[in-house]
Amino acid sequence: MTTGTQIAWDDTVLPFQLDASDIRGRVARLDGVLEQVLKQHNYPPMIEGLVAEMALLTALIGQTMKLRWKLSLQVRGSGPARLIATDYYGPTDDGEPARIRAYASYDAETSDESADPFSQIGNGYFAILIDQGEDMTPYQGITPIAGGSLSACAETYFAQSEQIPTRFQLTYGQSQLPGEATHWRAGGVILQHMPKASPHVTGEGGSGEDGLLHATDILDADESENWNRANTLLDTVDEIELIGPTVSPTDLLVRLFHEEGPRVYDAQPIKFGCSCSDDKVRQSLSIYSAKDIATMTTEEGTVTADCQFCGAHYTFDPETLGFEAKDANA
Repeated sequence: MTTGTQIAWDDTVLPFQLDASDIRGRVARLDGVLEQVLKQHNYPPMIEGLVAEMALLTALIGQTMKLRWKLSLQVRGSGPARLIATDYYGPTDDGEPARIRAYASYDAETSDESADPFSQIGNGYFAILIDQGEDMTPYQGITPIAGGSLSACAETYFAQSEQIPTRFQLTYGQSQLPGEATHWRAGGVILQHMPKASPHVTGEGGSGEDGLLHATDILDADESENWNRANTLLDTVDEIELIGPTVSPTDLLVRLFHEEGPRVYDAQPIKFGCSCSDDKVRQSLSIYSAKDIATMTTEEGTVTADCQFCGAHYTFDPETLGFEAKDANA
């Protein structure tokens, strides 16, 4: 495989369908996107891994939805890893890339770098939020932190809230090709059984942790056979096949699912992108009085704000902020 072919598959999501199994899926590769997400902050390795996993989940989930604007994933916990937040902005025009951004909030003093990263979240919840823009009611779905990984939380969310059997296989970490510097790469696959009109749910609780629904709880016998077969095939994948770049996503699908009739669709490019702006910061401060703004003013006589996602720094004249502001252009 040539270098050009490798680059072509970096930072893309490839949709596919297994015709023989009634299963759809996506293959995602994140390279420069993930590097840009993580270089905005000086996270410890434990937090970097959690953010990388969330960014990869966001790319895979975001591409499955017909978005007018934004999909957000959030994890909030009682442990040192207090918050992990990601946003996926759908492409504004055909052929345009989707955009991803992410950040984390954590307590460095109580975190344990020797522990399993997922254990540092503690009790809490995993949430998916869909914002379709102005004049549209936002959607929010929540499931408890459970299952031992962020991808397991996402699987539980889809079984519990959407009643769609879902499986993720992810890998991520620092990678190095000959002659290149070490940098972050991630790759993964999502499988989803096509939703049926009447899911097979008994109402008696599920077989997952604490009675939460599991994929097999919402499939009949024939569907379970197809689902289990596809999952068994996915279990044979190697990390190097997922993360690339020497195995293309199309070759990967043939290696794993050639007997299932894989059908691929147009790949979706992804880039790092933030939606922050001077105007949005001003809007967020427009609810405050001049007295409130005064408490935010620095000794230098300015009000400053930093974007948690991209690190952009904004500086304002306090007299132009709040609902008692003077015209900034006056």
